[in-house]
Amino acid sequence: MPPTSIRPSTLPILRRCLVALLVLAQLLLPPLASAQLPGMSGGDEMTAASERQLGDSIARELYRDNSYIDDPVLMEYVDDIWQKLLAAARTRGELTPELDERFAWQIALMRDREINAFALPGGYMGINLGLIAVVGSRDELATVMGHELSHITQRHISRMLARQSRQAPLMLAAMILGAIAAAKSKSGDAGQALIVGTQAYAMNSQLSFSRDMEREADRVGFGVMTQAGYAPQGAATMFEKLQYASRLTDNGSYPYLRSHPLTSERIADMQSRFQLSHGQAEVLPLKMDHAMISARARVMARAAVDQLRSWTEAVNSSEFNQASPAAQAGMLYAAAMSRMQLRDVAQARALAAKLLQLTASNEPAARLARLLSAQIELSAGAPMRAVPFIDASANKRPELFLRAQVAVAMRQGAKGSAPLEQSLRDWVATHPRDAGAWRMLSQLYESGNDTLRAVRSDAEANAAHFDYAAARDRFKAAQDLVRNLKPGDVDYYEASIVDTRAREIDALWRQQVREERDQPR
Repeated sequence: MPPTSIRPSTLPILRRCLVALLVLAQLLLPPLASAQLPGMSGGDEMTAASERQLGDSIARELYRDNSYIDDPVLMEYVDDIWQKLLAAARTRGELTPELDERFAWQIALMRDREINAFALPGGYMGINLGLIAVVGSRDELATVMGHELSHITQRHISRMLARQSRQAPLMLAAMILGAIAAAKSKSGDAGQALIVGTQAYAMNSQLSFSRDMEREADRVGFGVMTQAGYAPQGAATMFEKLQYASRLTDNGSYPYLRSHPLTSERIADMQSRFQLSHGQAEVLPLKMDHAMISARARVMARAAVDQLRSWTEAVNSSEFNQASPAAQAGMLYAAAMSRMQLRDVAQARALAAKLLQLTASNEPAARLARLLSAQIELSAGAPMRAVPFIDASANKRPELFLRAQVAVAMRQGAKGSAPLEQSLRDWVATHPRDAGAWRMLSQLYESGNDTLRAVRSDAEANAAHFDYAAARDRFKAAQDLVRNLKPGDVDYYEASIVDTRAREIDALWRQQVREERDQPR
């Protein structure tokens, strides 16, 4: 398929970085010199540490992009699939103890309507909301995620680099830096030229090594997703969707097909693999909770006002009455969330009430309906009305965040909600790279005028996203606060934590500055 014309205004930094990375991950560049690659020796793979370092630097830019989104509800749903796939990969021996320990194994959600997912170096995976919006089941989503996970566990990026000269990673670095610079530049033409140029290069360089990697990711990914308990039908139906989409004129909606082109060999291999394991493909029934999650992704993927209004109109149409209960739940969810975004509180509450009634006998769906109802009340400035919808005994991320938002709105602070504070502290202790949780904890402390802990939590949030410069500044601010307190007002335990972390972050910042200085220009 030829590269398509892309409007620069619709290209966030994600796609610019992605195109460059796909060239790295899936193309075999011709050797340009005999010098050894950094972090490699004698044709060996790139070291796990070097790959993680590259992944961290790219993740840092993704976290800075406006398309990055940390939605607790969507993230919980995707992470549940991710953790099961990781466990299956360990069981099958695809995920080695070394990679398990050294890589990040983190997912980044991007607020993008394009249907795409992508593996990054060092154990990172990006997923567009557009993909979540169109898959018909967990099993289909697990198919794509299992495929991308297998690109990581099979070390396809390092295997690619093992065939290159020193100039190949320099070219990659220049492409990534150019993509980032183009995204931050006001010159849309430069960004479009970069994208079209790299796409054209990718289209002209589809060599056997890339095709072998795709087949391997298909094979390993299928084994991982079925080992994790997901139905093989999900792989069959997802492949059928991609196969159908590949026959259509490429309008940019399926960039996944450009980076993972379907070949007759891949199609035949996957069809035979499914038939040998399960027989003929059957469409999996739509589940209520998945329909609601897909609806949430559709609404949050930068929906225009007209689209938001159309989802409200849909629940009053004959289509709604003819739909299955699961489909109705998805339509009601999209409509209620749309009215919330349009600030029509009364209508949002009415639709949410219908959704609660429809999902009452299905606990996973009912929980999602309650979480949405609480979100509607918080957006309406009525935190007390949100409380009945939040299960205070559930130490899950969505409930913790909503409880914290209620406490902040009511200016209760951490002291006024000690169990919540402890739950959030326990959460960040086991999830130290959860920047969203750190920021929520910071807001909770700030609402109770506990400034020192609020500043330290904010610093940890910056550090979790590799923004060591900002983290360093915040830790310095925390140290200044301690120095300005009266001796009797100092929490010496908290002050010692601040000093220790300030030294650690300062060292990381200095290392990051050296790495950025040494990057090719």
